[in-house]
Amino acid sequence: MPNRVSQKVEVEFTSEFKRNIRQLSKKYRHIKSDVQPVINELESGETPGNRIQRLKYRVFKIRIRNTDIQKGKSSGYRMIYYLKRKTKVILVTIYSKTEQGDISMERTIRIITDFEESQMYRG
Repeated sequence: MPNRVSQKVEVEFTSEFKRNIRQLSKKYRHIKSDVQPVINELESGETPGNRIQRLKYRVFKIRIRNTDIQKGKSSGYRMIYYLKRKTKVILVTIYSKTEQGDISMERTIRIITDFEESQMYRG
């Protein structure tokens, strides 16, 4: 069996994602532990969830179970992430499906472009 060294994937967060997780954590105290396994998957190079078609970016949406409520994944969180490169993932946004409907493609693109522009200025 060949000895394959896998390169760790860098995961970054948009300001939108940080703001949303901070707001949600006020109501759902286990959100960070609910989301962490998905972040671990992303860091190991996996791409969970379903790709959102018709976008120029490689964007995925994943369902995450909310352990603070007694319902399944369908009533849990939705996390949107952008696979920028094989070694870089941007967490775009997260929301509770019980509190918000689907996020529009336009809004997703705006969050990504705002993030990209802020990265250009950071260096």
